[in-house]
Amino acid sequence: MRKNRVGRSLLPLLTACLTLIPLRAQDDAAALIARIETAQTPNRQGLDGFTLPELMQRLHVPGLSIAVIRDFKIHWVKAYGIGDVESGRSVETNTLFQAASISKPVTAMAAMRLVDEHRLSLDDDINTILKSWRVPGHAVTPRSLMSHTSGADDGFGFPGYDPSAPRPTLVQILDGKPPSNVGPVLFARPPFQAYKYSGGGVTIMQLALMDLTGRPFAEFMRSTVLDQVGMSDSSYEQPLPAALSSRAARAHDGEGKSMGASWHVYPEQAAAGLWTTPGDLARFIIEVQTAVRGPKGAVLTQATASAMVCPVGVGPFGIGLSIEKRGEGWYFSHGGSNWGFRGDILGHVRKGYGVAMLTNGDNGSALINEIEARVAAAYNWDSLDKPLPR
Repeated sequence: MRKNRVGRSLLPLLTACLTLIPLRAQDDAAALIARIETAQTPNRQGLDGFTLPELMQRLHVPGLSIAVIRDFKIHWVKAYGIGDVESGRSVETNTLFQAASISKPVTAMAAMRLVDEHRLSLDDDINTILKSWRVPGHAVTPRSLMSHTSGADDGFGFPGYDPSAPRPTLVQILDGKPPSNVGPVLFARPPFQAYKYSGGGVTIMQLALMDLTGRPFAEFMRSTVLDQVGMSDSSYEQPLPAALSSRAARAHDGEGKSMGASWHVYPEQAAAGLWTTPGDLARFIIEVQTAVRGPKGAVLTQATASAMVCPVGVGPFGIGLSIEKRGEGWYFSHGGSNWGFRGDILGHVRKGYGVAMLTNGDNGSALINEIEARVAAAYNWDSLDKPLPR
């Protein structure tokens, strides 16, 4: 009986403790957000002395959305500013931004799913898959195309197309023929001899994945990765359907002014065509981290996830992701730069933390770099602080 009385006396305390746990987690996130948003002390260099809203105003970035990861989970998501300066519509956490080149690692994840299913080999000649175009010269593999070591020498970004302009097919893009607005994809060297970033190489992968599966690219990406990871606010559809365009951010220039069109259209979907949110990109980061930790994630096995975060031996890229050591930790990342949009993802390979950010301004990279440093400092990541001024 005595034991039961003690148990009963503890029930209110236990209930109170269980109630406090989520509140404390919320308080913790609020404190960290406040630390990131406020002016930084000490003011080490550059933009530390400004609050986050002051940074956005100073850098002429209308809108920003952030998702921060801790312990392999999304810790918080928050949106700031204006999605469209003409309408005054605010950015919400479900506002869609163009991910630009962050489209590439998400595409790479889909290819790696096919590797796990034994439908694609990273080291086969891509010409054994392609049906409507062929790579000239040396045998080029998916591994080299997705690590930017294939020898492709296009050396250009994709400017996209005004929504009212005619759009080329993938073959016209690869051949540099009208109405394509870029030159042809040429190969200057055999694979794995050097690293050179190549959107053209990833466009070849897009065509190969479509030829292999016989499916439209956006549909293939949705069923293979987006739905599996829980990226429900994401789409590779180009142009963006009307049902989604109503909550899409508009492109803005370096002065924060709206541009001629609301945004550009990218038939180069694999390389530049993803519309998404930082929350969804955080889910992508977590999928890589979870699978690397093992035994598997929702999409990838430990082996294929590890291949994504291991450099191929030439240059900084694994399969779709850039890898680098920052301070004492190893991180994977990818930036994005489309007409009027900038973004970035960053995740620790082992420790389950990271950040995803998207902006709707051409000057968004400076803002992203500053916030990334603040997140790392607030969460005590194992990367080095910015140096003190001398």
